Amino acid sequence: MILEIEPMDLGQDVRAIGLELVDGPDREPVRGEDAAQVWSAVLPMLAGKETWVLDFLSKADRLRAFCRAKSIPFREISRAVTVLTAPPPEILIQLFRNFANETLGIRAGNAVQTADAPLEGELASRGLDAYHASYPRYAFCGICDLENGSLVLLSNSLWATEASRRIRPALNGTDVKVQIAS
Repeated sequence: MILEIEPMDLGQDVRAIGLELVDGPDREPVRGEDAAQVWSAVLPMLAGKETWVLDFLSKADRLRAFCRAKSIPFREISRAVTVLTAPPPEILIQLFRNFANETLGIRAGNAVQTADAPLEGELASRGLDAYHASYPRYAFCGICDLENGSLVLLSNSLWATEASRRIRPALNGTDVKVQIAS
């Protein structure tokens, strides 16, 4: 498996980094158990010492039932938006297994310590596109497409090299090679 990290050009008004988890010469997205293991190790390392949350925008009833069964605190923003504060690794793996076909958001930084009503309202109406205007208030905002093995980070402070430096220790001893694309 390869976790490829590369700067992305999404326009002059946004800085982005793409992470892609692929396997084999055909570069097929890694899914299922392997993906759950990798992403559950990578996301907390990217956040580092920053507080972070996950933004789920679908499967709300099923997600909330899962959270209640596992005693995971969450905030219900709307019928469609649920925010979870930094679940522990063993719960994160279960989340990624159970919601493997989902696209979810991640936000890290001091701004997540209180509710961000403007952003959370935009998440309810515009989906994860709402991060575009809000990401400068955070260390990063990210869109994690579990089904397609990708994570796009929007950040003014996180570079591809720094993302790689943070991630490598979590993947030492695994069969995942971290590389920065040129």
